[in-house]
Amino acid sequence: MKRLILEKLEKWKQSKRRKPLLLRGARQVGKTWVLKEFGNTFADGFVHIDFDKQVEYRQFFEQTKDVKRILDNLALATGKKITPKTLIIFDEIQACESALNSLKYFYEDAPQYSVVGAGSLLGLKLASGFPVGKVEFLDMYPMTFTEFLFANGDANLVEYLDSIEKVENIPIAFFNPLEEKLKTYFVTGGMPEAVLNWAEDRDIVSADKVLLDILTAYEADFAKHANKNDVPKIQYIWDSLPSQLSRENKKFLYSAVKPGARAREYENALNWLYNANLVKKVFRITKPGLPISAYDDLTSFKIYMGDVGLLRKKSGLSTSAFAEQNRLFTEFKGALCENFVLQNLSRLFDVSPRYWNDNFHEVDFIVQHENSIIPVETKAGVNVKATSIKYYDKQYNAPLMIRFSMRNLSCDGKILNIPLFMADRIKQVLEMYKG
Repeated sequence: MKRLILEKLEKWKQSKRRKPLLLRGARQVGKTWVLKEFGNTFADGFVHIDFDKQVEYRQFFEQTKDVKRILDNLALATGKKITPKTLIIFDEIQACESALNSLKYFYEDAPQYSVVGAGSLLGLKLASGFPVGKVEFLDMYPMTFTEFLFANGDANLVEYLDSIEKVENIPIAFFNPLEEKLKTYFVTGGMPEAVLNWAEDRDIVSADKVLLDILTAYEADFAKHANKNDVPKIQYIWDSLPSQLSRENKKFLYSAVKPGARAREYENALNWLYNANLVKKVFRITKPGLPISAYDDLTSFKIYMGDVGLLRKKSGLSTSAFAEQNRLFTEFKGALCENFVLQNLSRLFDVSPRYWNDNFHEVDFIVQHENSIIPVETKAGVNVKATSIKYYDKQYNAPLMIRFSMRNLSCDGKILNIPLFMADRIKQVLEMYKG
């Protein structure tokens, strides 16, 4: 399956000032597959070390900080020649702290070697501190809708989306199939194994089982890797996410996790889920200004899951819903659509999205693009009301506003209407708008 992150990895490979790379991302988003696929582009292939499975390799890093000795030992143990034209993959690197620390020595003493570390729980280790300036970071996410289209055999639809040059209505011959494919994506989500089950076998039951297995694996990680005192709290928060997102006001409430729950008791548990890349946190801003981080209200935030398919499965919404007109988009007060849009905003903008509200109005997301602050509204269907975003405009005179819905691509005054299936192309649309 085509993964667009390979283009970023290739740029890293060609960089003259390349540093060891740390690839971050949740379990099952395809990190290992991508790195092996990337390794096949190297003249001397790749060496793959999994510190979770191959525990015996940890001692090579615990016994010395000499990069040459480490490489010699790895070459002997794996039976593979390791050269500057070999990709060295340290998988589940968070399981070997000495290997993680060795990256700075690779940078200082052997910069000619291509080294990538990855791990599903790498964020937990990095949150506790890591020498800065010695490595580069790259985040990996579930498959985008564009990647889903490639996997599904719909390269023609991708080609059409790539060809759009103006903000104008998309012909029905393309719009309707894209809408139908998006419904399916909301069912499978972007987890590669679930997408593969659907793309190859058209077996939605099997894809659904994959999502259940992934959720089960995540919950097993709670018990295996978290502080034992935090495990029940993590589970409570995890189980509360569908109900948190089903409310009209989606601000995260500790009282909705468990009656009487307080922030100071559950904050560590929530941070564990965040650092494990299982949830995304969106802070409220008090007003739109540059930089938006300066206006964060750290006491108010919304929590989303990392993948819309996992949210759909966690919420208990049946796979049959995707055949029921627009029900899949509108279920849970549009929570699936919001989660989907947030996934794309998070990966496309350097500054994390925020949201804005007062006592009566709420704008779903606020993004900082270059030196512009753009309010983003998400609607589940075609019947849209813009009460909150228009109120926001009256207060702050926004130069541009974005609305994601199932309306066609168009510009309505200062409101840029973008179909939900173009959420991963928001920057492409913004360039068209400016042009």
